[in-house]
Amino acid sequence: MINEALQRLLIENLTTATLLLDARLRLQYMNPAAEMLLAVSGQRSHGQFISELFTESAEALAALRQAVDQAHPFTKREATLTSVSGQTLTVDYAVTPILTRRETLLLLEVLPRDRLLRISKEEAQLSNQETTRMLVRGLAHEIKNPLGGIRGAAQLLARELPEEQLRDYTEVIIEEADRLRNLVDRMLGSNKLPSLGMTNIHEVLEHVASLIEAESQGRIIMARDYDPSIPEVLADREQLIQAVLNIMRNAMQALTTQTEMGLARLSLRTRTLRQFTIGHVRHRLVARIEIIDNGPGIPGELQNTLFYPMVSGRPDGTGLGLAIAQNIISQHQGLIECESHPGHTAFSIFLPLEQGTGA
Repeated sequence: MINEALQRLLIENLTTATLLLDARLRLQYMNPAAEMLLAVSGQRSHGQFISELFTESAEALAALRQAVDQAHPFTKREATLTSVSGQTLTVDYAVTPILTRRETLLLLEVLPRDRLLRISKEEAQLSNQETTRMLVRGLAHEIKNPLGGIRGAAQLLARELPEEQLRDYTEVIIEEADRLRNLVDRMLGSNKLPSLGMTNIHEVLEHVASLIEAESQGRIIMARDYDPSIPEVLADREQLIQAVLNIMRNAMQALTTQTEMGLARLSLRTRTLRQFTIGHVRHRLVARIEIIDNGPGIPGELQNTLFYPMVSGRPDGTGLGLAIAQNIISQHQGLIECESHPGHTAFSIFLPLEQGTGA
């Protein structure tokens, strides 16, 4: 027989959000998965009416009351809930009445559809990035080999030229060959493995924020919303700085296109997420770093290819900044996501706080 303590332990480690309501539809218990989904504390929310946790239609409340009165279970697909924090969630949930001597309780099992869709999107994104990386590496190999021959031939030719002024032409060939080689190297990214050490992500963010504030000369309002409980992460500090700087510099450049620079705002936010899946690996604890700007947004036609090399929304852009940032975060077993519409662009960096371990 499984004792009560083990039963509670099992429920608390479920990835399915589970809530227990009394006959008056007031919360008696929620597991950590439900706390994370609804962004509330189960202890503080104890005794609250269900509408104080999330809102849905009047028909849904009537169905819950009917489930209490008739002890009739039911399931609802693709319901839209709004949490107290204002987040809109698409979920499936099952309601099971539990008959006790005193009253009928309701067990709610909530499965977020948004999360499943996000995981599928992430898997496709990671697969596309790996395919693109292999394509770029193959293309780079084909480019660098003849570039070396062209550069060497230009150097030999320069030695044989009778007039000094003719060497200007060979110098152009050599300089352009070097420029193309450097461009290919940037597309490939660093081949050096991360030099891992315990890193404070808030120190990284503040370091980059100081650089952006200096570059923008105070024309952008910087806002911070940090979670001080986030522990240090095992990471390469210099590479993290580069990844964050690439994203924040893009945001700064987008904000400079606004006519009213006094309203330009760049926000930094950090949070922890529990039992979070990146690709095929579920991590017990993940740090989420959000870089949010109120700029014009990213054009819809670019959003699906945003992290590909040479894709840029600016005429003078190289299209390498975000590709390099994604490559750095991938080396840290993490992921970057982007959500954008006019007036709101949010880049989210997810970093496992337990490197190399997955549940």
